[in-house]
Amino acid sequence: MRTALVIGTGLIGTSAALALSGRGVVVHLADHDPEQARTAAALGAGTDETPDGPVDLVIVAAPPAHVADVLADAMRRGAARGYIDVASVKGGPRRELQERGLDLTPYIGTHPMSGRERSGPLAATGDLFEGRPWVLTPTGDTDTEVLNLALELVSHCRAVPVVMDADAHDRAVALVSHMPHLVSSMVAARLEHAEEAAVRLCGQGIRDVTRIAASDPRMWIDILSANPGPVADLLTDFAADLEETVRALRALQSSDEDERREGSTGIADVLRRGNAGQVRVPGKHGSAPRAYESVTVFIDDQPGQLARIFADAERAGVNIEDVRIEHATGQQAGLVQLAVDPKAAPVLTAGLRERGWAIRQ
Repeated sequence: MRTALVIGTGLIGTSAALALSGRGVVVHLADHDPEQARTAAALGAGTDETPDGPVDLVIVAAPPAHVADVLADAMRRGAARGYIDVASVKGGPRRELQERGLDLTPYIGTHPMSGRERSGPLAATGDLFEGRPWVLTPTGDTDTEVLNLALELVSHCRAVPVVMDADAHDRAVALVSHMPHLVSSMVAARLEHAEEAAVRLCGQGIRDVTRIAASDPRMWIDILSANPGPVADLLTDFAADLEETVRALRALQSSDEDERREGSTGIADVLRRGNAGQVRVPGKHGSAPRAYESVTVFIDDQPGQLARIFADAERAGVNIEDVRIEHATGQQAGLVQLAVDPKAAPVLTAGLRERGWAIRQ
C-alpha cells in the first residue's frame, strides 16, 4: 500500500492515518467538517488535499448510520482499488450496500477493537490499535486484493487480525461492548442526584464500573442505533437476572429462615456466575487470563513517585504486569496496586521495603 484516503478524521480515522503515515504511506484526509481534517493533518496524520486519482485503499471512519452513504459515494467515484470501513457494526452497512446494487468485491467491513473515552482527532494516537484485535468480515465474494490491503493496514497499525462473519461480529460486540456501555451508563446515572456525602465515598470499584460512561453520548446513539436488536436481546436477559437478584435481596430481609436461605442461595448463584464469566475475559496481550498477586504501596501525590516505584521494581528484577491507582479521599496520597507473578510478590515486597516504601499487608 502506497496511498490511502481516510474519510472521517475522528479518533479512529486519525489514529489509523497516523499509523499509516508513520510507515511511509501517503495519506489523504477528508471529513464533512474540513476544520477537523485540517486538525488531523496538522497532527501529522496526512494531507487534507484531494488525491489526484484513485488511491490504493479508502478507509471510511464515519458513524455507522452514514457508512453506507459514504462508501457508496466513494465506490461510484472509483476513488480506490479497495474499500473498507471501521464502524463498530458490520451487518447493516453491507446489507445497505447490497440493496443499492453495488459491486462489493472490492469492499470488506472491518472493526478495530480499540478506543478511548475521548473522541476527535486531538485524542488520536498512532499506537491506539497496537496489540488489539482488528476484526475483518470477508465473504466468498471479497476480492483477494482488498483482503490483502486490509491485512496490510492491520499490520501497519500493529493490530491482530481476527476473521468473523459480519452478523456474528455484531452479536459479539453487543455482548462485550454495547451492552456493557449501557449498563455502565445506568450505574453512573444513579450518581447524578446522589448526596454529595455519598459520592465522596466513591472508590476504585465504582470508578471501574462507570469509566466508559464518560464517552460521547452522540457517538453512542449512532452505534446503538445501528445494532439495537442484539443489544435489546442481551438487556432482556440482563433484566431477568436483575429481577431475580432483587427478589433474592428482598428475601434476605425476611423474618422467615427458609426465605433468607433461599435469598442467600440466589445471591451466591449470581456471584458465582459472575466469577465464572469474569475468568473468561482475555488476559495480557489477549492470552488466557492469569492469576496475579497484588503488592500495594502507599505513595504521596507528588511528581516522580510512580517512576521511582517502577525503577525500584526493575532493580528488584520484577516485571510489573499491571498497575492500578486508588486515590485517598481528601488526602494528597493514594495506593498503587502492582500486579505481579505470585512467585515474584515476596521479592518485590522485600525490594521496595528496602528502598523505603510503605507496603500495605
